[in-house]
Amino acid sequence: MSLNSIFDIAGSGMSAQSIRLNTTASNIANAETASSSEGDVYRARKPVFAAVQQDAMRQALGGDFLAETPESKGVAVKGIVESDAPLQMRYQPDHPQADEKGYVYYPNVNVVEEMADMMSASRSFQTNVEIMDAAKTMMQRLLTLGQ
Repeated sequence: MSLNSIFDIAGSGMSAQSIRLNTTASNIANAETASSSEGDVYRARKPVFAAVQQDAMRQALGGDFLAETPESKGVAVKGIVESDAPLQMRYQPDHPQADEKGYVYYPNVNVVEEMADMMSASRSFQTNVEIMDAAKTMMQRLLTLGQ
């Protein structure tokens, strides 16, 4: 793995965590939106990540000994899925969004869980920034070795 690929890997991690932060912010923003039917209620969304595998090393070295341990070259967002957790039904007959039985439907967003997810994504993003800074410092010091 070259030192340059560190920037690609950390950059893909930062991009993925940015999407994670955006979906978490969207979930928190819609946590208390009311609806009169189950079909119209906002549902919590979560991004699905997958490691992007690099087979260039295997081809370059021409051996099958790396077949069992593919090298990762970053992370990709495969999609954003809606949560299957049950919706919140609250009995509020005076609410303008209440159905004929007096129930109002609220999203299946757990704000505490979302805040923990936001902190985790933020720290992961910061870790990738620190990795890029460390790689930049190493490259700068490598250039000064020839002087």
